[in-house]
Amino acid sequence: MNRIAVALLAAALALPASADSTAQMLRDVDSKRIEHTIKTLVSFGTRSTLSSQDDPKRGIGAARDWLYSEFQKIAETSGGRMTVELQSFDQEPGKFARIAKTTKLTNVVATLHGTQPESEKRVYVVSGHYDSMCSSPTDAGCDAPGANDDASGTAAVLEAARVMAPHKFDATIVFMTVPGEEQGLVGSTHFAEVAKQGQMDIDAMFTNDIVGNTLGGNGVRDRTTLRVFAEGVPSDESEEEGRMRRSVGGENDSPSRELARFIVETAKSKLPDFHVQLIYRRDRYLRGGDHIPFLERGYPAVRFTEPNENYNHQHQNVRVENGVQYGDLPEFVDFAYVAKVTRVNVAALATLALAPARPSNAVVLTNRLTNDTDLQWAPNHEPDLDHYEIVWRDTDAPMWQHSRAVGNVTTYTVKGLSKDNFIFGIRAVDKAGHRSPATFPKPKREAPPAKKPAA
Repeated sequence: MNRIAVALLAAALALPASADSTAQMLRDVDSKRIEHTIKTLVSFGTRSTLSSQDDPKRGIGAARDWLYSEFQKIAETSGGRMTVELQSFDQEPGKFARIAKTTKLTNVVATLHGTQPESEKRVYVVSGHYDSMCSSPTDAGCDAPGANDDASGTAAVLEAARVMAPHKFDATIVFMTVPGEEQGLVGSTHFAEVAKQGQMDIDAMFTNDIVGNTLGGNGVRDRTTLRVFAEGVPSDESEEEGRMRRSVGGENDSPSRELARFIVETAKSKLPDFHVQLIYRRDRYLRGGDHIPFLERGYPAVRFTEPNENYNHQHQNVRVENGVQYGDLPEFVDFAYVAKVTRVNVAALATLALAPARPSNAVVLTNRLTNDTDLQWAPNHEPDLDHYEIVWRDTDAPMWQHSRAVGNVTTYTVKGLSKDNFIFGIRAVDKAGHRSPATFPKPKREAPPAKKPAA
């Protein structure tokens, strides 16, 4: 069957995604395909951003071209809803210390366009970086297999794209593999800046980086846990926003923390045998990932990483010293575990892209002293919106503890629960039961109505 016939068949068979289709997508994730992707990327010898751009068998260019080809094959199953592009740019020296001369970088970007007119401009981005490095980030010639850092994350993104492409979603999903991470988050910075300049509505971003090893350098084997790193104080917080946060204790309720809570709750529901551990940090000590440029531009973003890292297999020249194997080799990657990580990505992406948008302009009204809590928010515009829910928790609780459906309204008073004693949120729910992440309401003191002048 030729490519045109495949595309026409895919268009005819495509169905709107649902809870049942999400379960099917999770079942469709294939650890053998993930293994093939990782080993193929390793086979290019090195994927240093500074390596060859035009050698068909070795270097960053060979990896780029292979990924582009794989995404194009996946797009053929989408019924025309997925487009694939090479976002290339020349990075001049000076801005990034690890780039000493003008270097071409190329983000490989596959966009699965949403089908609901009211939601298709809302975008969810998932990424992995396809470059690799040895002990020196500027050594372009050494063998740098990069099986775990970050062929594992790249494989997760590619496999998520494969299982999701045949399905329809309300909102748009961008599957992205980027270079230049080891040179200072270069590829992701470019994409995030272009998105910001173009006013792209990125409602959430998550990156998969070092998601393949289950035996840590501490000797602990853990095949059932994934860390999600989420910052508290937003990287782009203004002085006024900082004053507001300090006044109400909102440091644990940034958009990224709400996103992370959503991911944890979704994984618990869809993948009960796998634990997503919420880490109250932007990233690990002395390290940083491709979610950071998005955070710096005001987009909610988180990072996925394995629970116990082994530093003998990260940023190391391949060698044996004193009987110890160093190097980021595929034999140290647990492909079944990467498949589990991929399922977390798929479950979260599918639920986000099917759900309504997070309620906007949410406020808690503070113009009266009361033991009730008065909440207000702007209406959503999705045609399948059904109602809103109020969620709340104790101020020292990490996750939402309670919820209450309040109907299709934009104001609600929670009787007998003081805003001083609880953290509140508002989320939107559609007719199929898909819930958005919660929005943390900011304080607002409304002025009393102006008195009419005397006659």
